[in-house]
Amino acid sequence: MWDKNDWLYEGQHGFRPGYSCESQEIAVCQDIANSMDNGDKIDGIIVGFSKAFDLVPNGRLLNKIANLGVDSRVVVWIREFLLGRTQRVRVGGQLSAEVRVTSGVPQGSVLGPLLFLAYVNDIWRNMESTIRLFADDCAIYRKIINNADMEKLLKDLDRLGEWAVENAMKINPSQSKAIRFTRAKVTDPLNYLRMGTLIPEASSCKYLGIILRSNLSWADQVNYAVKKAWKAQNFTMLILKRVIVMPKV
Repeated sequence: MWDKNDWLYEGQHGFRPGYSCESQEIAVCQDIANSMDNGDKIDGIIVGFSKAFDLVPNGRLLNKIANLGVDSRVVVWIREFLLGRTQRVRVGGQLSAEVRVTSGVPQGSVLGPLLFLAYVNDIWRNMESTIRLFADDCAIYRKIINNADMEKLLKDLDRLGEWAVENAMKINPSQSKAIRFTRAKVTDPLNYLRMGTLIPEASSCKYLGIILRSNLSWADQVNYAVKKAWKAQNFTMLILKRVIVMPKV
């Protein structure tokens, strides 16, 4: 329904028909490659959110869904789905008392991921830089020609932080990475801050399961894939040696 009405942000590729992890990776890499082919450089921040699915406030989520123009009957149905939930913890043979759950979208459900998309759907507003999402995996980047462009990216990073505070989300600067994509030699450090904490600079980073290098070389990704394949093969051969009984001569 939300896809048909174009309610969801185009840069969000998670949990949507026709979109996937691969389509997001292709979009990001193509943006970077196009700029590098023109001799430009791109600064990007891979943003790490902490426990994003668990922190969604139910009341604010319902307000956002209503503001999207969803039929009021559907909003009531979603409210009944979200509210009144409880949880308890088992330690050994003992159960804790029940506690009301007032935040988070139910994971493992069909509706839960879609509700999360609705909650983060306004994250891109007021941004000048490109922001792309796969559920809560977030990448924000822009072409850098001069210091003013770096300031704009930093300002957008601040806006992202303000959005996170307003929406009860938590950005973890230590789990975020700053990377400059260019074929030229990088001499100046990337001084991108979040709440006074310097975001670690990296020459490569892992994004949605692939390794992106600053020069967009795929050598690290190929080596990683080959290493995983060898491990899988060695494990398979070990199991086969134990299972297959060699015939006596």
